[in-house]
Amino acid sequence: MLNHFPLFDSHFHIIDPNFPLVPNNGFVPEAFTVENYLKRMSSYDLVGGVVVSGSFQAFDQGYLLSALKMLGNNFVGVTQVPASITDEELNVLNLAGVRAVRFNLKRGGSEGVKHLENMAKRVHDLFSWHVELYVDSAKLAELKSVIVSLPSVSIDHLGLSKLGLPDIRYLLERNIKVKACGFGRVDFDVMTVLPELYSINPNSLMFGTDLPSTRAPRVYQDADFLLVQDALKDEQACMSVFNRNARVFYRKT
Repeated sequence: MLNHFPLFDSHFHIIDPNFPLVPNNGFVPEAFTVENYLKRMSSYDLVGGVVVSGSFQAFDQGYLLSALKMLGNNFVGVTQVPASITDEELNVLNLAGVRAVRFNLKRGGSEGVKHLENMAKRVHDLFSWHVELYVDSAKLAELKSVIVSLPSVSIDHLGLSKLGLPDIRYLLERNIKVKACGFGRVDFDVMTVLPELYSINPNSLMFGTDLPSTRAPRVYQDADFLLVQDALKDEQACMSVFNRNARVFYRKT
């Protein structure tokens, strides 16, 4: 076992070639099945996690329903849906374990940002879902007033950009959740930034592996998991970031 901290992996992708894959800017990822994921995580105390839809999966739900069934009740899903989806279709996803809608503002493949407010309020009113934003935080200035007005929101990959860290701090102060994942995607020193962000809001940061790290300049490494421990030091802080915060947010407590 990698260490004694149980991990609720708040962000990873399953890529099953048995289901549709849509080229995104010419990119189609290699397969990364449930079996691949579980094998890669065999040295962790994996207690659950979150399957996140990628740009290359667009609005396909088949892969996600299949993955959640194989992974079991400790795992939930984050999907991408069109604004035209019916309440009945959303309910099917909810019963299968979906807990959020993703807006991929960086790479596309999701619904457009013009639908963010209505969709965020709709899915929260129906099922207490939240929305997740894959966005470069350097572009948050024009969105943050909208974001803080929404019922429940998380930001992927620490916001990616050093330039946007002031806005990430602003959002943390207003209880927006932030995923501590994709360390190979960011342009700042994670070791330095993590303790500061945790101190702003100890209930916000949620660690994820971002496996299989498609298109990341550097793929996920076990050293990223150990980096969080070194950065936060405190055992209770590590338990919050590795497990508790995400379990509460995704209602798996």
